[in-house]
Amino acid sequence: MKLAVFLSDLRRTEDTYDRLKADKLGVILVENGVYHAVIKEGGKDSPVLNKTGASFYALSDDLETRGFTASQVNPKVKVVSYGDIVDLIMNEYEKTAWL
Repeated sequence: MKLAVFLSDLRRTEDTYDRLKADKLGVILVENGVYHAVIKEGGKDSPVLNKTGASFYALSDDLETRGFTASQVNPKVKVVSYGDIVDLIMNEYEKTAWL
């Protein structure tokens, strides 16, 4: 299964994300979820970015709304537009989920 997951929160209190399994996993950071792409906790990347085999994307509009630029984004994360997200979920992934 090819799964795209929208992550919209900075603080995760559930372990659903950790249990996700897919042949191809895309994690799309939106709303406050984009903080995972730019902040470091204790000098380390967000644990969200440690998901093995996943591709990471951050919505450019949400980054800009929070005062961040693409140059501040972790190199593991690709900055994308709304149109790019539509292309991803229509062409690259079979299912979507929102966490």
